[in-house]
Amino acid sequence: MLFRKFSALAVVTSVLLTGCSVIDRWVYRPDINQGNYVTPDAIELLQVGQSKEQVVFIMGSPMLTSVFGDNVWYYIFRQQPQHGEVSQRSYAVYFDDMGIVKDIKASELEGSKSLEEMNKQGISDPIDTKSDDDIPES
Repeated sequence: MLFRKFSALAVVTSVLLTGCSVIDRWVYRPDINQGNYVTPDAIELLQVGQSKEQVVFIMGSPMLTSVFGDNVWYYIFRQQPQHGEVSQRSYAVYFDDMGIVKDIKASELEGSKSLEEMNKQGISDPIDTKSDDDIPES
């Protein structure tokens, strides 16, 4: 009788100690996409010698700017699918005193997917890239 109680207690204790890790894949987690949505086409268009207005037209407003002035803009695209690994791409655009791009640096979180893979990934909240102009009139 004592052995049964001890066995039951051991089983219940081990289940409680494992917590939710056993059923982690069953728990819904939303896709988390943060920062500036960056496409490979936008990166190809971005070039040294462009003005700040051209950069905003191509990339959108920067997520961060330098705290020491307005000469460095940061564009960060971070994606974490439901139960997948985090991927992050960062682009720093450096301007001279005249507001012209003098350098562009890219970095990524270790183990991140490529920008193409991040954009192709099936996400639960995809960005709608079609406009009303793309819809044919009946």
